[in-house]
Amino acid sequence: MISLYMAHPSWLHRLPAGYKLLGLMLLSILLYPVANLVLMALMFLLTLILYASVGKPAIRQLILLKPLAPLFLLIFLMQSWSVGWLSASLLVLRMLVLILLANLITLTTRMDDMMAAIAPMFAPLKLFNIDPKRIAFAVTLLIRFVPVLMAVIQHLMEAWRARGGKRQVWKLAIPLTIQSIRLSDHVAEALAARGGISTISNPRVSNHESR
Repeated sequence: MISLYMAHPSWLHRLPAGYKLLGLMLLSILLYPVANLVLMALMFLLTLILYASVGKPAIRQLILLKPLAPLFLLIFLMQSWSVGWLSASLLVLRMLVLILLANLITLTTRMDDMMAAIAPMFAPLKLFNIDPKRIAFAVTLLIRFVPVLMAVIQHLMEAWRARGGKRQVWKLAIPLTIQSIRLSDHVAEALAARGGISTISNPRVSNHESR
């Protein structure tokens, strides 16, 4: 999962992680009330230009969105039926912009830098004897997990087509769930092996063993 980081140097790599995360947060707030389709389409175009400015490795990452096309189409059709095609288009474009930008941040930001940028936000939790670094690590892990699942979907889709699979892609739901559970188990085992997870022992068992 850490390998999602793109080692190819770029101007976005040199930008501090805190600035990138803050920019994404502010942009998500600013885009919410936008009701101009042309403006939203322009933001989507600017996002693609950002990928191009980082380099070809980043552009190749755009293929990870291909398996999500049926989902976006379904959202568009449902929203068009309920609130109209204009609102549906705005929603899909807004989602695409934010997902692409979040993915771009994970590609150009080291996990340690992201944790260092997020940890100060949880500093008040020290009052409750909660380690802010653990919470920051969990949030960073969640951000990293999204592109990983997108890659898993892409691999399942390719295997499905190679075996002559038809358009009934909903049948991939069970394999995707199994792969996700296996992936989470591997991550948990790796963290536990490196001392990243502290297990809570049963007091009765501990007292019995101490005797």
